[in-house]
Amino acid sequence: MKRRIRDVCRNRRGEGYIDVAIGVLCLMLVVALAMTLFPVFMKKQQLDSFAERIVRQAEIVGSTDVPGRIAQLKQETGLDPQIEWNCDYYSGNKVQLNGDIQVTLTQRVDIGFFVFGSFPIELKARASGKSEVYYK
Repeated sequence: MKRRIRDVCRNRRGEGYIDVAIGVLCLMLVVALAMTLFPVFMKKQQLDSFAERIVRQAEIVGSTDVPGRIAQLKQETGLDPQIEWNCDYYSGNKVQLNGDIQVTLTQRVDIGFFVFGSFPIELKARASGKSEVYYK
């Protein structure tokens, strides 16, 4: 009886099936993780584009007063970031010709991996440019 149990334990037939099953399980976990993280990278891309577009609009109008463009981009992207301007103001929201315009957008995104919980992270996007309007 002891010998038979020992022979069964030493027998390696069918070991490949277990290796394949564990390999497939690991592959599925990696794919699930990638599908969880991919939307975060997409939101970061959208946030970068959002920042570049509103800075370009501010360059063209020579002012940080661009709520119409911001509302349009919020609707297009589905993002609602916090917007912080840092500019060389001439008067009010106006920026003189060749004055620096910088914007920083901050968006909080939750990364969740099934039942293991949600992990909030903060995405930031920065863009800068120069005013193209001359004020007398």
